[in-house]
Amino acid sequence: MQTLQAEMKAVKTAVDRLILNDILPKSASASEVDLLYRMMRDYPSRPAKGMRPFLCVTSCVAAGGKRRDALLTAACIEMFQHWILIHDDIEDGSELRRGEAALHVKYGVPLALNAGDALHARMWGALSRNRSRMGADRALDIMEEFSRMVDHTTAGQHMELGWIANRRWDLEESDYFDMCREKTSWYTVAGPCRLGAIAAGADGEVLEKLMKFGLRLGVAFQIQDDALNLVGDQKKYGKATSDDILEGKRTLIMLHLLGSVSRRERERVLSIMGKDRGLKTRQDVAYVLSLIERSDAVGYARRVAVGMMKEAVGALDEIEWGGDPGSAALLKLFARFTVEREW
Repeated sequence: MQTLQAEMKAVKTAVDRLILNDILPKSASASEVDLLYRMMRDYPSRPAKGMRPFLCVTSCVAAGGKRRDALLTAACIEMFQHWILIHDDIEDGSELRRGEAALHVKYGVPLALNAGDALHARMWGALSRNRSRMGADRALDIMEEFSRMVDHTTAGQHMELGWIANRRWDLEESDYFDMCREKTSWYTVAGPCRLGAIAAGADGEVLEKLMKFGLRLGVAFQIQDDALNLVGDQKKYGKATSDDILEGKRTLIMLHLLGSVSRRERERVLSIMGKDRGLKTRQDVAYVLSLIERSDAVGYARRVAVGMMKEAVGALDEIEWGGDPGSAALLKLFARFTVEREW
């Protein structure tokens, strides 16, 4: 795991340098624009895991490319993460991001939305630079794959937001898995891996198997994220614990809980989860957490995540890489890290 952590840190350092020194503007003479630029640099300047850039670069090297072939695309993936988190925090009403106040809490919703939009635009502009680095055809392939990743991610986000807005709890585990594959799998694993492989010139068979790997591992990643939200260390996790209860999130943990409790308990849980965020009390959260612990809902969800991780590794084993075997081995280590991480 130490090698994995070191490589993730190395890629993150290179990506952050590219974003902060080359892609994002530093200052402006007009005070309002200067504030915009400082807000655009806020989330990129906060500590983060850098998992997605790591997957992009590592898949590229495993498929026969060089780190430099994928670094710009990896930086754009990280920028994608930054701007959707700004919007996501507003949509969910989250107050904490990476251990600090969320951007809309610091500056207000209108300015935060605009900063997210500005990062979005810069992301596409930076991605277009691939044309001079690898030629128009491959750069266009990367743009198309990037667009596919964004489409899937926003569709999944809309599914989840729609469930909350419509107060839907008539959901099966399969509904949750479908949402995770759209919202999380594509931009956390499948998209970054496929983008890195495209940068290396990998063929369609490799890309197809990477999609299988990514869709399974992305669900495992989300399940572990849901678990950490409830039982993780807030200092390591970087977001307020139990936020998913306050937001009314539909997770595998909650669906298992609802199927494990008595009718009376289920009705009370649904009553609590149906309240607006600001109306939920500490006692409400404590009650839901007590039932989660009693039903071993977190343990159940984590066992499902481990099973999906193993399926993902099986898909990875089918790939004939043609590049650095050490990088392919790092992807397997990352898969295990996904379900064992504490942050």
